Amino acid sequence: MRAKRLVISLSVIVLIVGSGFFAFWAMGTSWFWGFQISDYEKQDQISPPKPGVIVFTGSSSIRFWHTLSENMKPLDAINRGFGGSHLSQVNEYAPRIELPYRPKAVVLYAGENDMSWPWHKSADMVLADFQQFVNIVHTAIPKTPIYYVSIKPDPARWSNWPALAKANRMIEAYCHTEDHVRFVDVSAAMLDAQGKPRRELFGSDGLHMNAQGYALWTSIIKPVLLNDSNGLAVR
Repeated sequence: MRAKRLVISLSVIVLIVGSGFFAFWAMGTSWFWGFQISDYEKQDQISPPKPGVIVFTGSSSIRFWHTLSENMKPLDAINRGFGGSHLSQVNEYAPRIELPYRPKAVVLYAGENDMSWPWHKSADMVLADFQQFVNIVHTAIPKTPIYYVSIKPDPARWSNWPALAKANRMIEAYCHTEDHVRFVDVSAAMLDAQGKPRRELFGSDGLHMNAQGYALWTSIIKPVLLNDSNGLAVR
């Protein structure tokens, strides 16, 4: 009986601590991802990026793209992804790791974490956060091209794909109404002939991509940046 009570008590503690952890993570307060943001700022002091770079930002799918700058050559691109961030957190940190570079363009991947366990934000909320992102960037640097990379279908979150796909459709429709905002669809190419996620594109967790996945993203995103009608020229 005592052992059972101990197990129950420990389970309650884990749930309380875990819930608090996730709540603070989702809040987007400046301290939570501050260590990663500060690291980027320290890097910039040592080796400042050229003004007018293309900034890739967003969640871990960007952060773990370790070969991004090399993959995007001859375009000059930098990686400013952080943690498992939400769109609201990308908005919060934009003045520190996006706007200071006066970027030639911004490429964003975010929204997947927002709608997945344990948060489950709605597609409407994700769209609203993306609209805020566009407003933040275009207020500070008008006419800067913004590229939203579609939320990817992955094995680990496949059960939530209908909601994620809905967010993609809503954001794509919004992009068509805005100047200098473009939706880049990587989702279709990540599905197999049966309409399921291509497992070979992912690591063992079924969530984060492997080198093959990033090679696919490069093959889709890079030509858009090189050929875009907004005139992203190779310097």
